Amino acid sequence: MTRIIGGAWRGRRLVAPAGEATRPTADRVRQALFDRLMHADWAGRAAIEGASVLDVFAGTGAFGLEALSRGAAEAAFVERDRAGLAALRANIATCGAECQCRVVAGDALRPPPGQACSVVFLDPPYGEGLVLRAVTGLMAAGWIAAGALILAEIGRGEALEVDALASWEHGAARLVAWRVASPHPGPLPEGEGARKESSPGGRGSMKRVLSRREREQEKSPLPEGEGA
Repeated sequence: MTRIIGGAWRGRRLVAPAGEATRPTADRVRQALFDRLMHADWAGRAAIEGASVLDVFAGTGAFGLEALSRGAAEAAFVERDRAGLAALRANIATCGAECQCRVVAGDALRPPPGQACSVVFLDPPYGEGLVLRAVTGLMAAGWIAAGALILAEIGRGEALEVDALASWEHGAARLVAWRVASPHPGPLPEGEGARKESSPGGRGSMKRVLSRREREQEKSPLPEGEGA
């Protein structure tokens, strides 16, 4: 059984579709994420309260609805599975949140144009490498604001090459938080625009995607005394 963990709708039960197309995040994993999010120095309550949030690979919509329950202003949900969409719409109605929600029935990798959100949750199927592909598509379509906070749930053994603010494991899940630097970087040619850096938590080498301007500056450095 899935339910809202905290906030105004605490205890509301959420329905999940039958079958294997949707894998609802366990309540304990979602609670661990929000406990960390609401108290972290890289986020805090201010990151959620009044925010526009985006729930990608939404399924039941538990991440977005949890954020609304805790004070987010509005939420958009991206889901393409028919049964998942039916459950998502039912859960929005259960919370009486229709006026705060937008449901996008489509592919997270090729979404339609959207309104920029400051907090983004991604919970794709494990092991398919979908997180960064979805972020690229969502940024290109205008769904992700500059400096947006991204929180992704992936499988415990999966790698995710980002400049992580935090990364922790809970059961079979790994949760990763980071911020994007640019709202519209555009897709990069294969093999270009990445360099390895150490993560803030000392967890090894990570890749950061460079903006087009940064790449041009690296190729053509400014003359001495210019560019300040």
